[in-house]
Amino acid sequence: MTKKIYKNLKQLGNKVGYATSPEEAMIEKVANPHAGENYVVRFTCPEFTSLCPLTGQPDFAHLVIDYVPDKFLLESKSLKLFLFSYRNQGDFHEACTMGIAKRIIAEIKPKWLRIGGYWYPRGGIPIDIFFQKGALPKGVWLPEQAVNPYKGRG
Repeated sequence: MTKKIYKNLKQLGNKVGYATSPEEAMIEKVANPHAGENYVVRFTCPEFTSLCPLTGQPDFAHLVIDYVPDKFLLESKSLKLFLFSYRNQGDFHEACTMGIAKRIIAEIKPKWLRIGGYWYPRGGIPIDIFFQKGALPKGVWLPEQAVNPYKGRG
């Protein structure tokens, strides 16, 4: 049974190259073996990078992605490769954070999704982006994102 839900994956277990853009990156999904239950899945990416669209300098963020799956789960290797594709992407913090959220929603259609983009300061100002789609199902335990605030904040 378990191997059946993984048979269509193209990236997991295979050597694959990096996508040159988020649009080109493939996000894969697997059937949710607990589709009748409501639970939270969390992905944390403490070393997310992208590029400033004007200067080309690197931007860094700590991303926390929480979702309640419906029929599908995100396959983690494809998510890592998708996030990695932003390393050459020139976009503002808001565009990166929202683009990630919207792409995940389009691919797996979760019951609920929340993303916190905790961006490190450039020019002395940290910018944090938060987005939520849907209502958290009743009775679901949701831990805090618990990302330490930037030490330079008051």
